[in-house]
Amino acid sequence: MTTSKIRLFFLSASFLSARLPAEDLPFGRVEQAVRERTHETVRWEKDQAARQQTLELVRRRLRRPLTINSAVQIALLSNQSLQATFEEVGLSAADLREAGALPNPRFNLSARFPDQPPSGTDIEYSGAIDFLNILMIPLKRRVAKEQLEAAVLRVADETLKLIAQVKIAFCQLQASKELLTRFKLAAETDGAALDLAQGQHQAGNISDLALAQQQIASSRSRLAIAMAEADIRRNRERLDTLMGVWGPETNWQIAGDLPPIPSADLSQEGLERLAVTQRLDLQAAYLQVTALAEALGLTKDFRFLGALEFGVDSEKQSDSQTISGPTFAIELPIFNQGQARIARSESVLRQAQKKFEALVVDVRSQVRELLDELESKREMVRLYKEELLPSEARILSQSVLNYNAMVIGNFELFTTRNEETRTEREYIDAIKEYWITRAELERAVGGSLYRQAQADRKVMAQPSPSRSSAAGGKDK
Repeated sequence: MTTSKIRLFFLSASFLSARLPAEDLPFGRVEQAVRERTHETVRWEKDQAARQQTLELVRRRLRRPLTINSAVQIALLSNQSLQATFEEVGLSAADLREAGALPNPRFNLSARFPDQPPSGTDIEYSGAIDFLNILMIPLKRRVAKEQLEAAVLRVADETLKLIAQVKIAFCQLQASKELLTRFKLAAETDGAALDLAQGQHQAGNISDLALAQQQIASSRSRLAIAMAEADIRRNRERLDTLMGVWGPETNWQIAGDLPPIPSADLSQEGLERLAVTQRLDLQAAYLQVTALAEALGLTKDFRFLGALEFGVDSEKQSDSQTISGPTFAIELPIFNQGQARIARSESVLRQAQKKFEALVVDVRSQVRELLDELESKREMVRLYKEELLPSEARILSQSVLNYNAMVIGNFELFTTRNEETRTEREYIDAIKEYWITRAELERAVGGSLYRQAQADRKVMAQPSPSRSSAAGGKDK
C-alpha cells in the first residue's frame, strides 16, 4: 500500500467526523419551560460580557423598591448557584457531541535494520479504526439525546425550586416588617402603661406586685421588637443569598405589605393532574428511565463484541519489496461475555423505575397535603378577618366608652388594646403562612397555578347539561 493510500484513509475518516452535526446548547428549552410555568425569564451567563450586562440590570432593579416579582427576576439573573446548575446542560450537550464523534484511527509505525545484506531498512506502517464504535454511534447518540433532555428538565426544575424559595423568603420578610410595626405599637402602649403605673406606685395607689407585672409586660414588648428586628435581618440575609447580591447591592428596600389572599383556591383533582403533567422532575425521571432502557438494549446487542477493527497494513521489506493488505482484529468473548454489565444495567433500570413510580406517588401526596393545608390556612385567615378582628375592635371601642365613663381603669384599657394588637399579629402570621403554603404548592405542582385557574374558569363558564338541554328545547 502506498503512502498516498494511507493518507487518503485518514483524510476520509477526518472528513466523516467533520460531517457529524454539531449540537447547539439547548438552553432555549430551559428558558421555554420556565417561561411557560412562571412567566419569568432566565439567562445563562457564558462570558464576562454577559455577566457585566446582568450586573447592570440587577443594579438598576435594586435601586427601586423590591416586589416579589422583581426579587424573583433578580435571583434568576444573579444567583451563581443557579448559573452553575446551568452548566449541566453544557456538560450533557458535550456528551452528546462525544457520542456522535467517530473514533480516532490508530497509526502504527515500525522500522527494523538488518545486520547483513540486503541492508535496506524494513519499514512497516499500518492504520486501523474501531468499526464497532462506528456501528454504535446512532444508538449512543439516541441515549445521549435522552440524557440531555433529562438534564434540561432537571435544570429547569432547579430554577422553579429557586423561585419558590425566593417567594417564601420574601413573604417572611414582609411579615416580619408588618409584625415589627405592630410590636412597636404594643410597646408604646405598654410604655405608657408603665409610666402610669410608676406614678401610681409612687403615690401609693398600686402595689409592688402590680408595678412588677407592668414592668414585665413592657419588657416583653421590647423583647418582641428585638426578636422581630432579628427576624428582619435574618430574612434579608436569606433573600440576599437567594438573589446573589452582596456589598452595596444589599441596601435595597422592600415594597408593600403582604397581599390579601385570593377569593378561592383550585380543585384538588385539577391540581393533581396538573402536577403529574407539569412537574419537570417527573419528566426528567421518566426520560432517565427511557435512557437507561436504551443503554441496556445497547449493552445486550453488543455484548459479544468487545472490539472490531478494520485497517490497512503496508510493509517495505529490506529488498525494497512492498507488501500491503487489509487488517482485521476482533475481541473473542471467551472469558467475559458482558454478563456483569447486563446485570448491573438491569438493576440500575429497575432502581430508576421504582424511583420514578415513588416520585409520582409522592408528588400526588404533596399536592393533596398542601392543598388541604392551604384550605385550612384560608379558613384561619377568614376567621381572623371576619370574626376575631371585628370582635376585638368592638371590645376596644366599648372599653374606650367605659373608660371615658370611668367604669374601667387605665390598665384594663391598655390590656384590651394589647389583646387587639396580639390578634392583629396573629392575623399577619396567618396571612404569611397562607402565602408560604401557596408557594410550596406551586413548587409541588411544578410551576404557576395560572394554567389551572384558567382551566377552572373555562369549566365554570361552560353550561351545565340541564341548561344545555333546556336551551336546546327552547330553540326548537
